[in-house]
Amino acid sequence: MTVRSILNTKGHHIVSVEPDARLAAAIKLLGEKKIGAVLVMNQSRLEGILSERDIVRVLGERGASVLEAPVSEVMTRKVVTCKETDTVAELMGMMTSGKFRHLPVVDNGKVVGLISIGDVVKRRVQEYESEQEALRDYIKTA
Repeated sequence: MTVRSILNTKGHHIVSVEPDARLAAAIKLLGEKKIGAVLVMNQSRLEGILSERDIVRVLGERGASVLEAPVSEVMTRKVVTCKETDTVAELMGMMTSGKFRHLPVVDNGKVVGLISIGDVVKRRVQEYESEQEALRDYIKTA
């Protein structure tokens, strides 16, 4: 099971903001889309990622006045990415060791999607259900 298979099911839609967008606008977008992270893109170049954790951290540090700051002041700049050919097991390892829940997918230097921990869990549950069904069928025919 690869990242490509998850994206083929989920889609390649990317929600992003520009680095100079205000934090308040990015928070509103997260709420409207019901997502936990947004990519920060300068045209087609990945500049960073803004997650719920980034927002909570900076609000705790700087208070509500930070809502008017540009996203570029708050975002995570050192973005870990994955490839479409990475396996779900590799994704789980990256997310666990890095303690993050969202990974941009990059193909030939271009962002082609975003995978969340929820996408990974959903895919693993589908795999387990398929395996259980195959085992039941095998037992019935044995």
